[in-house]
Amino acid sequence: MTYNEFTADLRSRVKATRPTRWVRFAIVSIVFLLWVAWMGNWWLALFLFLLFDIYITGYIPFTWWKKNKNPVVKSIMSWVDAIVYALVLVYFVFAFLGQNYQIPSSSLEKTLLTGDYLFVNKTIYGPRVPMTPVNFPLVHNTLPIINTKSYLEKPSLSYHRLKGIRNVENGDIVVFNFPAGDTVMSKVSNPDYYTLVKSLGRNAVINNKATFGDVIYRPVDRRENYVKRAVGLPGQRLKIVDGTIYIDGVAEKAPENVQYNYIFQVKGQGLTDEEWNDLGVAAEDIHFVSELAQDTALARAHGYDVNPDGTVPMVYVTPLTKGMIESLQAAGRISHIIRLPQQPDGMLFPDYISDSWTIDDYGGEDGILIPAKGMKLKITDDNWNIYDRAIRVYENNPSAKMVNGTLYINDKPVDEYEFKMDYYFMMGDNRHNSLDSRYWGFVPEDHIIGSPWRVLISFDKDKSIFNGGIRWNRIFRDANPDK
Repeated sequence: MTYNEFTADLRSRVKATRPTRWVRFAIVSIVFLLWVAWMGNWWLALFLFLLFDIYITGYIPFTWWKKNKNPVVKSIMSWVDAIVYALVLVYFVFAFLGQNYQIPSSSLEKTLLTGDYLFVNKTIYGPRVPMTPVNFPLVHNTLPIINTKSYLEKPSLSYHRLKGIRNVENGDIVVFNFPAGDTVMSKVSNPDYYTLVKSLGRNAVINNKATFGDVIYRPVDRRENYVKRAVGLPGQRLKIVDGTIYIDGVAEKAPENVQYNYIFQVKGQGLTDEEWNDLGVAAEDIHFVSELAQDTALARAHGYDVNPDGTVPMVYVTPLTKGMIESLQAAGRISHIIRLPQQPDGMLFPDYISDSWTIDDYGGEDGILIPAKGMKLKITDDNWNIYDRAIRVYENNPSAKMVNGTLYINDKPVDEYEFKMDYYFMMGDNRHNSLDSRYWGFVPEDHIIGSPWRVLISFDKDKSIFNGGIRWNRIFRDANPDK
């Protein structure tokens, strides 16, 4: 085809285009250009020529099947066409606007409940440009049934976040990729790889494939999704004293539904299923101290009541909120109650310097300084274990090491380290039953996904669908009520 023939054909195709297709092209083009402006990369605008061909000129035969005389081919391809359009739309919605998320554990109860399905708003902090752009949009990291990766590791893109509405604030409930989820075992998801290694030793884990499976690396945006509350922001100093969080020396107000584990003895008979249900306590969270029920002398020695017939009223260990305690006290059902004392935990973050810390008394005398982008910090033997993973892993300095009290990067001594990203400290509202930053450290900004907006629907796993299994009162409830 000569140039004159091509231009004549092009004019003919443009003139033959129906007005409705011009309208559709205009709407799609405006949306596309707004997206390009949001992305901040005007090279993407070159794809406007592809849209022009799809809607106007039709040189690329995307709809060849519509002219096929075989009804079976037309039927199959019409479904394929609809599915492809739907998948592309879902991909862009999930990547840049928001997506659904299920609460899998009780770490944020009673603010968010196990079985809540949330819509996570990605625009509030600005959506991340997908770092593994080639992926199946309806699953996170593993295709069901065939149990293989749902994404391609290449091509991969460096971290870039589009402009959002605001930054993360103290008290926000945040969905993020699990920072310690970069390395996982194919057969065991909980506890995570690093906890397994800390408990059992690396060789015992990687050499026991029958139990743990293979070692798998996952890129940032394919790591498991977690949801916690942001309690410490970049540049702040955090410590916990008797369960109260202090930021830069100032006590923070606890969320309304924060809960701790309590030991309490009831008056009369044990709590009924109806009473537990009214309190909102899940069956898996109800525990009782059997030793006291079987040993009257032990119960008396610890100050618990003993009935005249020698039996001991039920003693429970259960996570409770302030409101739950007040409800039990108002009903006259509690005789004794104390918050469960916490013991030093060698599994806490950071390794080796936290042997005397507990989840209620954390951070030592000075607390932990949370890194901020651009912050310069002298790295010493005393604080290396706090910041080593951030420096080596999250900020891609694998050669970083401490030698005789001096930080070396690429075999060169460094007086101060300047952090490249902001970091956050995340905790669950179920303070005694949450594996959070107290155990695995900071959350880098490139792991942040978004913030829950609304509860879409909620299922109670302890009940059947037709017997209270759907929590109707939670549908479309605010998923971040303390903000």
